[in-house]
Amino acid sequence: PPPKGGGKARRHDLSVTTYQMCILVLFNTRDVLTLREIRDETHIPEDELRRHLVSLCTPKHRILRKGSKGKGISGDDDTFTYNADYTSKMTRVRVPMVSMRDATGSASGVAGAAAAGGAADGSSAAAGAASSSAARAGSGLVDGSSSVPIAVEEDRRHLLEAAIVRIMKARKMLSHNDLVAEVTRQLSGRFVPPPQFVKKRVESLIEREYLERDEGDRRVYRYMA
Repeated sequence: PPPKGGGKARRHDLSVTTYQMCILVLFNTRDVLTLREIRDETHIPEDELRRHLVSLCTPKHRILRKGSKGKGISGDDDTFTYNADYTSKMTRVRVPMVSMRDATGSASGVAGAAAAGGAADGSSAAAGAASSSAARAGSGLVDGSSSVPIAVEEDRRHLLEAAIVRIMKARKMLSHNDLVAEVTRQLSGRFVPPPQFVKKRVESLIEREYLERDEGDRRVYRYMA
């Protein structure tokens, strides 16, 4: 749609999943829909529906506006509104997926889990649900490796994100290399995260506004309170 006050129309090509496409198509004829209405019309499985909807409502890619506050979805009557004011510097926009935990609220948030673990003492309480399965898995590869069960990989992902947030909350600002070293030190008793896996989780936390890059040095991260 054209921006407010007239002017040249904005055009963005969105790179989305099939489920996201099915959701967005509904807004061609309506501006506002509830979770119940979207579920009834798309028949997308509940957990996947919530995950894909939340991914369309993140601060950086707010294609839809969620009626309730917070990261999760409050219930069947929670509303989703087409964001006619959405804009991006990019013509082609890839909309990333949030984790299943963020979408369903099955954990009390990455920051909450990190805070429960104290200030960078290596004893993350977020490991509570993950520790037994992660410990049994040893120090194998993660993030898509066929040698690690999906459930263990998901537990490790959550454990790693909680450790990153806990460290950054205590230190406020760290370089990428220092963060990787500290995360590896704290998690070495459970598993050794490959640097590329740490990088992906950091990027995810930046997308979700837990962290931000320093304007003067892109390899330095700041904690967002």
